[in-house]
Amino acid sequence: MVGVDVVVGKDDYFGDAARTFRVGSVSEEKERLARETEAALWKGIEQAVPGNRIGDISHAIQVYIEAQGYSVVRDLVGHGIGRKPHEDPPVPNFGRAHTGPRLKAGMVLAIEPMVNAGGYEVRVKRDGWTIVTRDGSFSAHFEHTVAVTEDGPEVLSLVPE
Repeated sequence: MVGVDVVVGKDDYFGDAARTFRVGSVSEEKERLARETEAALWKGIEQAVPGNRIGDISHAIQVYIEAQGYSVVRDLVGHGIGRKPHEDPPVPNFGRAHTGPRLKAGMVLAIEPMVNAGGYEVRVKRDGWTIVTRDGSFSAHFEHTVAVTEDGPEVLSLVPE
């Protein structure tokens, strides 16, 4: 499996998306990890409505993932996005519901669960860029850029399959 995280800038605005690709034949264990990570992303996106809090997104992701027997990475988090690729507020993939900044229509967030089959710790390889799990377990990562609107979350980074 290979994770690809892409940031695109256009007309002074940024978008961010990530996906874990299955290369060749993957085991059912790896397939399940990727499938559940993507499902956790959608659990978080469902919480991106005005009046909720960042912690509601974080908590939804964490509770779902831990119920599947996995862990969420804690050293890397989602974020606000707009005129810069990384803006406030941070959007952790773990936390307590009903905490953190309140969501308002017009906010745009990069929600991105990073999920490990083992422990939650990661490390950066010597190239200064590649991130791997500390315990050598498999990992998956999915991300969408999401606008908080009065009508609910609008996913801005969907692409045709």
